Amino acid sequence: MAKKLYVGGLSYDTTQDTLQAEFSKAGAVSSATIIMDKMTGRSKGFGFVEFSSDEDAVKAIDMFNGKMLDGRSLTVNEARPLEPRKPREGGGGYGRRF
Repeated sequence: MAKKLYVGGLSYDTTQDTLQAEFSKAGAVSSATIIMDKMTGRSKGFGFVEFSSDEDAVKAIDMFNGKMLDGRSLTVNEARPLEPRKPREGGGGYGRRF
């Protein structure tokens, strides 16, 4: 079963290829993704790495949590599932009277 890990504290210079290459030292990486800001096109400083086995994911957490990559200390843990967001309210209060 595949397991996805959250990787925080990434340098803005870290690429997806670098992330995948580094984490492949712990085992078979299925995918490595760095989350990018839509407006600037720059990294948001975190990403996700997916392993094909749970054992490799646990090994990666042990190997990389708190370790340095590209001059930054990483936070690595099991990713939580995306929670549904509440619908946004109103449009800024125009026309509202209190």
